[in-house]
Amino acid sequence: MDLGLRGKAALVCGASSGLGYAIAQALAEEGADVMICSRSEERIEQARADIAKRTGARVESVAANLSEQLGCEAVVAATKEAFGRVDVLVTNTGGPPSGPFEDHTAEVWQRAISQNLESVVNLVRAALPGMKEKRWGRIVNVTSISVKQPVAGLILSNTLRAGVTGFAKTIANEAGPFGVTVNNVLPGYTRTERLTELAGAVAGRTGSEPASVYESWEEEIPMGRLAEPDELAALTAFLCSDRAGYITGQSIAVDGGWIKGLF
Repeated sequence: MDLGLRGKAALVCGASSGLGYAIAQALAEEGADVMICSRSEERIEQARADIAKRTGARVESVAANLSEQLGCEAVVAATKEAFGRVDVLVTNTGGPPSGPFEDHTAEVWQRAISQNLESVVNLVRAALPGMKEKRWGRIVNVTSISVKQPVAGLILSNTLRAGVTGFAKTIANEAGPFGVTVNNVLPGYTRTERLTELAGAVAGRTGSEPASVYESWEEEIPMGRLAEPDELAALTAFLCSDRAGYITGQSIAVDGGWIKGLF
């Protein structure tokens, strides 16, 4: 299937590893020009070189802190400078700290808000006007299964990812008449650095071993296994494509059946 992404200009955030890296590679494989970003200049440049070598696509990189408005504006500006426009925006940032409510100070909450909610707002604010002017655009936010079924011990993520969902649904309604779609992809338990961190945190709180934490997660999943990053990336690439032009305002899980609700 030709997704119609050849020559499109894509910005993928948080792409030095894990889900962001997999998504950037999937878009590059489809022929898109891809700008990737993360905080670490060394890591994002290495990711750029790896993806470019594997795909033969045009891949550029920029280091920025997306918890700051200026950082969000800078990565959008860098994409426009490199490719002339932003056709596709994939928002993605690292998850906030785990733990119960009492573990998190007001300062921790504010950092999480800046990283996981305000970053999405600021990136969309910077990229959306150009998409509307061109009357074509794709925005995909990487959030979490927690927006449909809260995850124990992840109160920060449960709260802020839900905020992104409400924001995205509203923007989808406003941007639809301009040919711009806005969707969310909801990763379940996926083999990434983030999951390693979560397994260690749960093990530390419960006195168990990380291996047993992984086993308990797999027991909750009807598919009986963890996801691989490229499985979420495949869905994301489709949502960024011409083929998905009538899909907007949706939150789609890649969770092996973990979510128990009907919607």
